[in-house]
Amino acid sequence: MTFLAKPFVLLAAVCLLAGFVVVPPALGDDAGAAARERQWPLEVMGVPAAWELSRGEGVTVAVLDTGVDARHPDLAGAVVEGPDLTGAGTTRIGHHGTSMAGLIAGRGHGPGGDLGVVGVAPRATVLSIRVTLETHDPARADPHVARRVRGAVAAGIRWAVDHGADVVSMSLGGADGSYQGNADEAAAVRYALSKGVVLVASAGNDGAGANRPTYPAAYPGVIAVGAVDQRLAPAPFSNRRGYVSVTAPGTGIVSADAHGSYVVGDGTSSAAAFVAGIAALVKARHPGMGVSDVRRAILQGAVWHNTGRRDDAYGHRVANARRALLVAGAPRRAAMVARPRQASVASPSESTGLGPLIWSALLLLVAALVARLALRA
Repeated sequence: MTFLAKPFVLLAAVCLLAGFVVVPPALGDDAGAAARERQWPLEVMGVPAAWELSRGEGVTVAVLDTGVDARHPDLAGAVVEGPDLTGAGTTRIGHHGTSMAGLIAGRGHGPGGDLGVVGVAPRATVLSIRVTLETHDPARADPHVARRVRGAVAAGIRWAVDHGADVVSMSLGGADGSYQGNADEAAAVRYALSKGVVLVASAGNDGAGANRPTYPAAYPGVIAVGAVDQRLAPAPFSNRRGYVSVTAPGTGIVSADAHGSYVVGDGTSSAAAFVAGIAALVKARHPGMGVSDVRRAILQGAVWHNTGRRDDAYGHRVANARRALLVAGAPRRAAMVARPRQASVASPSESTGLGPLIWSALLLLVAALVARLALRA
């Protein structure tokens, strides 16, 4: 089988795939079979075992990205089209967004769904919301579009929350002011969390460079995901920051691409999509679970790396779908606080148990005094 190499660098405003090759759709089911064989992250994250408990049924994951090609055979029936908040029209839509959607909720294709990409939560629904553009989209040169794109992430978060999203996946960040964040996005994040919506974002691909903080990953309450390689070592490009919550595979990741093809690449984008899928599994298994408990399940269910403690490269270890579900289903141990016994002030009679006798003696004494006074009278 021949893989056609093709340069493909997505916009700086999105933490996207670093280097990859594209598998053209002309290869048909051979490409689909190859794609399935290369999905090494699923076993690493305990996903097949997790499917015994949950496959994401009934959960909607909003994918804030460049748009999703719902015609891809691996995404048939999985995608609900949301708004295009960029105002850029239909030019060059859907490469990166399609890749992320496939990792989250791909369903495969062919007999038994055994070909192509299968996502972490293959029965979840993807809500596609276009908030940014591919690198070479000519609409990027339009100043009106550029202004809309700057506010699109905040608007996309709010739109997703108001239209039924349970999880919001944001494999983006890194430019157009996102190294500092902004008040509108921070407010949108708080709004989503207040409504019980889980937010997941890529930690950034600047780890080998300036390692600048990346938003929306750095906002409090967002599950920020870094990348590891096949040895579960931190990927060189993955940001090392205190906001990193957890890590997931992010190198050599095969995923769906627009126009029915496949792509193999590196980036914290893929890692974030995987963790968004795990969040969907947890929410499907425990529909009423709050944001903090979903986050706790993912972090506590992660697998220790070789240092055995949290650090800026790994966050709280490498995400594991099966373990996250087990943590989510375990009974919470409430801390038992011993109540201090209130000291009671007892009379000497109570402390000795002689109360009744003393009272009887007092009554007899009073009676004798009354009788004596009566005789004198």
